[in-house]
Amino acid sequence: MALLLREAIGDSLRRTRVSQSRTLREVSNSARVSLGYLSEIERGRKEASSELLAAICDALEVPLSEVLVDVSETMAVGAAPSVDGRRADDRVAAGSDAQVMNGRIAQETRVVIPAPPARTLAAA
Repeated sequence: MALLLREAIGDSLRRTRVSQSRTLREVSNSARVSLGYLSEIERGRKEASSELLAAICDALEVPLSEVLVDVSETMAVGAAPSVDGRRADDRVAAGSDAQVMNGRIAQETRVVIPAPPARTLAAA
């Protein structure tokens, strides 16, 4: 099943919020969006307008460009984060999903090296 853009955006927003140890209520109040609607966006059930996405990013104090880079990387790999919170490319890099035979990685295994964050490129 193909990953939808709204699902990747919602997942990126949720991971950012959780990494900051913030509640849905805190972010929804700061972004001036209803708690239920923010929850629907995070679960990939609702599309966020560009204005609403910008407000949520402001509330999370994360640049919209950073969220879009994260979404782009997720979409490029074509996999949503797993239950354990790691993306498929992170699990492959860790070796848990790689097909290893006699100490060699199978030829059909993809190794993805993520691009540096946009803020790193802007500082250069």
